[in-house]
Amino acid sequence: MRSNPRELLVVAGEASGDLHGARLISELRQRVPGLSTFGLGGDEMRAAGLVSVAHSSEVAVVGITEVLRVLPRIREVFADLLREVDRRRPALAVLIDFPDFNLRLARRLKQRGLPVVYYISPQVWAWRRGRVKTIARLVDRMLVLFPFEVGFYRAHGVDVVHVGHPLVDEVPSLPQAWERTVEIGEDGPFRVALLPGSRVSEVEALLPALLAAAGRLAAELPVEVRIIRAPTVPRELLDEAVELSGLTVEIVESDRFAAVADSHVALCASGTATLEVGLLGTPMVMVYRLGAWTYVLARLLVRLPNVALVNLVLGRRVVPELIQGEANPERIAAEAARLLTDAGARNAMRTALAEVRGRLGAGGASGRAAGEVAEMLAEASRN
Repeated sequence: MRSNPRELLVVAGEASGDLHGARLISELRQRVPGLSTFGLGGDEMRAAGLVSVAHSSEVAVVGITEVLRVLPRIREVFADLLREVDRRRPALAVLIDFPDFNLRLARRLKQRGLPVVYYISPQVWAWRRGRVKTIARLVDRMLVLFPFEVGFYRAHGVDVVHVGHPLVDEVPSLPQAWERTVEIGEDGPFRVALLPGSRVSEVEALLPALLAAAGRLAAELPVEVRIIRAPTVPRELLDEAVELSGLTVEIVESDRFAAVADSHVALCASGTATLEVGLLGTPMVMVYRLGAWTYVLARLLVRLPNVALVNLVLGRRVVPELIQGEANPERIAAEAARLLTDAGARNAMRTALAEVRGRLGAGGASGRAAGEVAEMLAEASRN
């Protein structure tokens, strides 16, 4: 059966992928009149016009034990996507990050003869490098965010294009809290932003410790606490954690970039959020916890000196990384207090974070990615 040149499958399973996917779809609509997109995404991609088989929050989890809890639903969504592919016959698939799901899906798509563009590379250069052989077989073009990824993929025979990082355009340059705060009390209490992640499993693992750390800070310093809610996280989950903590906490659901820039320190889950906070220039502490077995596996496989993306981009450890046992309220509070009270440490971090935007390259990444996808759509339509 002939494919439909105006049908495009787009699959993103996490909040950051949903945001980047929405920008990509919007750019594509300007280049490909009449384009119809369907697949898996969140609120942002739906708003951009995606006809979604399911919401990405239903399948976005981290860790072995966490995946097992939602595995039946993951399988349902996987099967539903393939049924829609068979029904709609898209000309091309764009898979965004989310490698455990998307690489399995790529295999089934290639069996159907559907070309695959992968946008936002799995971090195979960091761990599970054997996956690059799978990618070389299944992916027709890899669109990467970081320049150093190009050489790695080319060495393994993958058609790769560096498009740049869309966060350069998505995260604005905003006034920072420390630009008008010199000492305690000058601008009221210190504002502490908690970014516990975009997956329910992350929030369940991290938020109680972050709130307990905020409580310890509040016992020593004048602070106001705010949680930056990812759109994929139910508000009720945050409300319940806050109630158990006994703290007075603001939950920010819009203008999150402004709220982070207006904070004196951020306690941040590992992932794309560290780059967002870095681009905004807010001093931060990275915190992360995995299930016990997942962490053991990661320790065996990860080959990088740093975990936080912001540290990887800067090429050195600028932001403290508190992982597993170190991600306890005492250590988190101590690191945050150091940034709030030690001007030397704080200014050194702010100076380093000012490099992040330049390290990520020029703007226009979503447009360049859309140009590559439009080219692949045209090629698929001719074949």
